Amino acid sequence: MTTIKRAHLIAGGFPPGSPARHDMNYARMQLLQKLDGEDNLSITVANDFQDIERWLAGADLLVTYVAGPFPVGAGNDALQAWLEAGGRWLALHGTSGGKAMKTERNGRPARMMVKGAHHETLGCFFLNHPPICAFDVTVAGEHPVTRGLPARFTVEDELYLIEMLDPSTSRILLTTELVEDFSPPGFGFVYDVDTSVLPDGKTRVLGYARDVGQGEIVYVGLGHCHTGRTGNESSVDTSIDPSGVMPPEMHNVWETEAFARLLQNAVAWGFGKG
Repeated sequence: MTTIKRAHLIAGGFPPGSPARHDMNYARMQLLQKLDGEDNLSITVANDFQDIERWLAGADLLVTYVAGPFPVGAGNDALQAWLEAGGRWLALHGTSGGKAMKTERNGRPARMMVKGAHHETLGCFFLNHPPICAFDVTVAGEHPVTRGLPARFTVEDELYLIEMLDPSTSRILLTTELVEDFSPPGFGFVYDVDTSVLPDGKTRVLGYARDVGQGEIVYVGLGHCHTGRTGNESSVDTSIDPSGVMPPEMHNVWETEAFARLLQNAVAWGFGKG
């Protein structure tokens, strides 16, 4: 008898139905194509974590690419229990975010991310990202998800600054070097202490693996994409502006061989291969 595997994909923004300044259609289709390469696979799709406990039942792999949505209450509890029972979760990009609160910094309005219970489940917390830039990614650990990747590769992406919440049980897979957040005043999110930098004062974690009971999480902060942002819509400009002005369209990291390999590896890992 053929065994049917099942993956649940969550790709969406907040408020419900909003792309939340990302190209959710593009990311959703890219991830569906990667998943569709698996044989005997059933795929369910959602825009957020609403009623996630219904969809996790019987699922082998959860893949999330979100900007705003996060699991709360019974949903977060169900996610934790599913992981402990052997589920695997590929968490991408904005999954480490969630809710932001209004505040003030240097006399001007600002936003600060709020740490929640879902961050404890995931194992990290998003602080901010500087303007899109080119940076080197170093493969810092062996894992099925990093298999076949070059030891170092360059991407143009949002460099996520994440705080590791369970470093003793997390295995670092991807890193980069950044001594100081170069975000211009008024850009992104504010924070009181930069808890994303490692003890050497320059290394930042971009990806890690973490065991949860019999299950496992792989988080990768790479993967920004957007469309229809700013500039002349009649011509696509993918230039990088250090002031934080976005190009009208950007899918850069998704078009790299390294990120494509990483996603392909991650799907195989999600179903126990490798």
